[in-house]
Parts: sequence; C-alpha cells; structure tokens
Amino acid sequence: MTGPVISGTSAVLAHVPGLARHGSKPSRELPRDPELQERFLGSLRTFEQAVAYAPHQAFLGARHPRDLPERPWIGAAPDGEGRFAGAGELMPEDEFLGLMAAVDDFDLIKLGGGDTDAVIDKLAGHPLGERIDLERVADAGGDAEAVAAEPGALPLHVGGDRLAGAIRRADEFDEALTARVLLENLAGKASGVLALLRLLADHEIEADSIDYVIGAGEEAIGDRYQRGGGNLAKAVAAAGGLSEASGMDVKNFCAAPVPALVVAGSLVASGVFRRVVVVAGGSLPKLGMKFQGHLKHDMPVLEDVLGGSAVLVEADDGVSPRVRLDSVGRHPVAAGSSNPKVMEALAIAPLDRIGLGMLDVDDYATELHNPEITEPQGSGNVPERNYKTLAALAVRRGDLARGEIGEFVEGRGMPGFAPTQGHIASALCYLPHARARLVSGEARRVQLIAKGSLFLGRMSEQSDGMSVILERNDGVGG
Repeated sequence: MTGPVISGTSAVLAHVPGLARHGSKPSRELPRDPELQERFLGSLRTFEQAVAYAPHQAFLGARHPRDLPERPWIGAAPDGEGRFAGAGELMPEDEFLGLMAAVDDFDLIKLGGGDTDAVIDKLAGHPLGERIDLERVADAGGDAEAVAAEPGALPLHVGGDRLAGAIRRADEFDEALTARVLLENLAGKASGVLALLRLLADHEIEADSIDYVIGAGEEAIGDRYQRGGGNLAKAVAAAGGLSEASGMDVKNFCAAPVPALVVAGSLVASGVFRRVVVVAGGSLPKLGMKFQGHLKHDMPVLEDVLGGSAVLVEADDGVSPRVRLDSVGRHPVAAGSSNPKVMEALAIAPLDRIGLGMLDVDDYATELHNPEITEPQGSGNVPERNYKTLAALAVRRGDLARGEIGEFVEGRGMPGFAPTQGHIASALCYLPHARARLVSGEARRVQLIAKGSLFLGRMSEQSDGMSVILERNDGVGG
C-alpha cells in the first residue's frame, strides 16, 4: 500500500448575475413582487466588480484569506489581480453560457444568434480553448427567442435583463427534467468541467492518466424514477476528455467533499486506482439565497457566482501533502448534533487517536462561508463561531490557556471567503491554500472539517460530517 497525496488543485468561479434570478429563493420571491425584482436586477454586480472583490481573489488562491483587508470588502479598491489568478479563474457570464452549451449533449440550450460568434471568439482565445467543443457552441446558436417561447422553456439572460439564450425542457411531464432543473444540472456540470480542465492544464496532467473521478457537488441528477440517481462525475470526465476514467458521485449535503477525498485516498492507498480526481461544480439553487438581507442593507447581490474545484489524489510522490487516512474523523449517530459535540467528534477525536494536540495543527478549515454574505440575512459569522468552538475545546482539553483563545482563532482559523455554495465552502475551498502552505513548509498540518445537515431532507434529525488531516511530506515517495 502507498499513501495518497494531493498533487494538484484548482479553484474556479463563474460570474453569473443573469442566472441569479433562477436561484431557489429569487425564483420564488421575485415573480410575486415586481418592485423587488427591479431592485434585485438593479443590484447585480458587474464582472469588473466581481473580479475586484477580495474574497473572490482569496477563493482563487491569489491571496491567503488571513491576508484579506479589513471589512467591508464591498467597494474596496481592486488590488491588481485579474480574472486569471492563483489556482484558477473567474469566468464571465457570456463565456460560461457558451461553456454550458459546449457540455450540453442533448441540444437543450440555444444561444442568441447575435451573441454566438462573439462567445466562440472569446472561448477560442481562452487558455483552455483547445479543450472546449466550439463546434457544439456554434450548433447552439440560433433563435433563442423562439426556444424561450416553447412550452416549459426558460429564458437565459446576461447581466440585467438582456436575453442571451434559452433552455428547453427534456420531458413534458417529468418534474426532474424541467428546464429549471436541467439548468441547475448543466450549471453544475459546466463549472465542474471548468475546474477539471484548469486542473489538467495548470498541472500538466495527461487526461488519459486519470483512472477515476468522484463528484462531490450538491446537484441531484436523475429522472422521475431516481431523481438523485447521480454520476455527474462521469459526465464531467467525458466532457473533460478523460477517456480512460470512470466515476461516481458522493452525496452528503454540504459535507460531501471530505468523504469524497477520503474515498479517493483509500482507492489510491489500496492500489485499486492510481490517479483519482475529486471534482465539484457549483450549486445554482443557492444563487441569491440571501439577497433580501443584501437589499435591506443597500448592498449588491453578492451570491452571483458559481464555485468549482478539482483535486488530484495519487500515490506518494515525495513532495505533495499526504492525506492521513489514520486521521479521519467521523460523526457517529450517538455523538449528538450540537456544534460542540459535532466539533468534538470531527476535530478532537481523530487527534486523540493519532496522539496529536490541537496546537499540532496549523490551519483548521471548516465551513468558510463569507460573513459579508451571511450576516446581513441574520445567519451570523459561521467560521468565527466554529473557530471559537474549537478554541473552547482546546481550552477544555488543556492545549490552550483561556487568554489565548483570540490568538488561536486568528492564527489557526481564518475569515470566511467562500460563496454560499455549501459543499464548496466546507473545507474544499481551502485546498489550494493548504497544498501551497504544506509544500512550501509554511504549515506542517491542516485539518479539513466538513459538516452537513441531514435534517434538510426530512429523513433524519441527524447532522453529519467528516474530517481529515493533510500533512507536509518529508519523505521520499513510496
């Protein structure tokens, strides 16, 4: 058996203000109030504003979240970083609509004829242009207004209210194949493909060298008979040119990425597969989820981006951070669902098991939601709350003096910087930073902690979660 390592990461954002109205909350609230819809559309950000937003640059890996300036981040002067930064990029909406058309296998999306040539030119000039199916984008060009007028179709806009395309339904009666659900599916697929292609290109990885892909997103792909049937992972693999790969999806609400990473590491450690990619695209239903709080405080609608991430797990290369499979923390049924109990099971129990103290971990990454998004709607500062809980547990354990709580939170925690794409925020967004710090020697250990709320499905009152430690590689690859 050979220990698994993380040898590559990517992080991408797609700025999609025109799709924000199709998020679950806006799609329910805006049609009932024309004035609210007008305010919503008038509060959408430009692409330039999205690129300049400091938490987005932290998400892409251009700066560490602990190096973010003091809040407010809205309206702060740009720091010179562009759309291509760190571990990925922030893609503008017209290109992303083109990318969705490129990964659409069933002629669902039609782009506005006048926009198609311009989009093709932009994608052709993109660093990933040779990997994108531009012929399919061209085939999607046509009369978007006619498609938008079809029964059950959904118009697609760029920015405020300009029609740029439309998506048709795939079945007249199947609620899982409505245009709205298919839009969610394609948005998740396209953002996952973008993350995968960036991983391959930026780390010079041969597509045919990947054996398996594990999807860790939140979308529920399926039809009327199995609405969450899944395997977007293999669809992403095919669109990304991974001809030798197969795949599967892991579902666990927001917590899925860490279990997916543990499964990937286990497959590599056991010798079943040599190279496994964990990939997650964005969650369109969560766009605009807290827009009412933003409008109430005269803020722009900040939930206008889809996140994506991809991670390569393979056998020890002697350099890349190791995934310590002996450090996996889990949340058993008996643990209870209070935040201290959850954190005790996920953070403390695995440290006890491998004989480490809490100060032996340099960075704790857990639920890194951007508080500038969550606080205006009353959801509070989720990362800060979690770090204070961890610090209190460290005091109780004897690893920390009570007067050192602030230092612990500031030095081993970090400000939240991820959009409210729950699975992306649950530690996955920190992987580019974790890998960089562990490879450079700035950090010795990083603990990734993901939590999920199973009660959202009305099948259980339970919470869930999983954690794992990444460790600096001091040895020679096995």
